[in-house]
Amino acid sequence: MILVGLTGGIGSGKTTVSAALAQRGAVIVDADAIVHELQAPGTPVLAAMVKEFGEEILDSSGQLNRAAVAHRVFGDQAALARLGEIVHPPVREEIFARVLAEADTDHVVVLDIPLLTESGWEGLIGTIVVDLDPAVAVERLVAHRGFSREDAEARIARQATREERREKAAIVIDNSGTLVDLEPQIEKAWEWIESHRN
Repeated sequence: MILVGLTGGIGSGKTTVSAALAQRGAVIVDADAIVHELQAPGTPVLAAMVKEFGEEILDSSGQLNRAAVAHRVFGDQAALARLGEIVHPPVREEIFARVLAEADTDHVVVLDIPLLTESGWEGLIGTIVVDLDPAVAVERLVAHRGFSREDAEARIARQATREERREKAAIVIDNSGTLVDLEPQIEKAWEWIESHRN
């Protein structure tokens, strides 16, 4: 198994790069997708969140209302910390399980984790960072993902800085241009990954 980290700030285009690596044969372990799975109705994580924050974090069908959770915890450090205590341990456990399942294979396994710079991970050949000017990321989040400017800026402010991510990167992919500009950079990153095969 070749284990690679993939990270980038919110709105950086990390998902696009992740999808392109998957097309080349990588197994993607997507932390955000795992969070969504573990917060589905009927799960212990969602039950613990409702116990902590109340029924108002659910929509009318019993699904988690992520905007309501964001509204509840962002700006409240104690609430945000409690949310982390509920969500992070089972997510990390599930990520470990999925990586372990690939341990004896010759697969490229990409750990797609937004907070990789902040949390760290052992055993990586290195980390690919999808890089974008935070101001451009804010514009993209507002234009394409329905964020308010205030919410987008607040989320970016809570993440590692652009400089901190770049400092820990083995490969930096500049996503300030178009998809056409992105493709050769992804191919170069894939060649770097493949160069680690024994």
